[in-house]
Amino acid sequence: MRRYADLDWPVHALWPKEAAGAGWLAQARAWVCAAAAQSGALDGRRAGPLFVASSSLDIGLRETGLDWDGDPHAFAEAVGGWLDWRGPVFSVCNACTSSAQALLAAHGLLAGGEHDEALVLGLELPNRYTVAGFGAMQLLSERAAQPMGAARNGLLPGEAVAALSLRATPARWRLAGGANVVAGGNPAGIEAGALAQAIRQALQRAGVAAADIGLVKLHAVGSPANDAVEARVLDQVAATGVHGRGRCAWVTFKPALGHTMGASGAAEIALLSGCLAARAWPSLDYAPDPLLAPRLAEVPHAHVRHALLLFAGIGGGHAAWVLSDEAPT
Repeated sequence: MRRYADLDWPVHALWPKEAAGAGWLAQARAWVCAAAAQSGALDGRRAGPLFVASSSLDIGLRETGLDWDGDPHAFAEAVGGWLDWRGPVFSVCNACTSSAQALLAAHGLLAGGEHDEALVLGLELPNRYTVAGFGAMQLLSERAAQPMGAARNGLLPGEAVAALSLRATPARWRLAGGANVVAGGNPAGIEAGALAQAIRQALQRAGVAAADIGLVKLHAVGSPANDAVEARVLDQVAATGVHGRGRCAWVTFKPALGHTMGASGAAEIALLSGCLAARAWPSLDYAPDPLLAPRLAEVPHAHVRHALLLFAGIGGGHAAWVLSDEAPT
């Protein structure tokens, strides 16, 4: 975690110092190629759709002063060129739910039989614009993000490159169902009704009851108001726990990762599946807010069959996904 020069807020950054011009582009290319390779997407024909999802896209490149006159989709096409991608390339730039929504589009194409593979890249690359923008809205913490914490006072931005390879063939992890509901009455805040609707739709499309959810990956960023709204919605809609036996546990990755904005859908789904598979778990170094009665899990459950993941974004996006573990118990 570090601060950008001339900005007063800390950020979870991908690299220790700012790069300029061609150095920014070369490093971004290296990260994208490494993430795509680790996802297994480069082992196939690369003929399915590629979704490049971000809230910032090429802004960091423009800030370096490099002679770059392409539009945002031209940047997505350039990313496809780095991967020698042969299929269609789509740009998804819809604030912090960008990659969560890209996954909805990819999931729909595979479910409809139009393609048998797709790659979703969540990119939040180094730039000062995002940090300055959230700082101007007075949404950033000057210390550290404490989702559901007693002393929470704002979010910390994060940078990430995450790749999720989707295939029509069975695998251990299955995106069982997702939804996105837009309600812009409070552009910088979570609307309880919209989040509840997204959760219900995701559960219905996944064919999963709220009582079957074994873990909730919170959106919570450390906002005093939004975290409280999210906790209240979960208590009302999806808090009954596995088979109704008590309330299920919650987990948050943002204290360690930061809020990776448009990349958060892909990044946090990848992290959750990795944590569950390896039985590794993030630890918290702050006190939860007792008024929210948060159930932040200290260790992963022995086996989580279905997990609910929540995402929200500036402008009124509210997204939910159900991730199912198909490994035999």
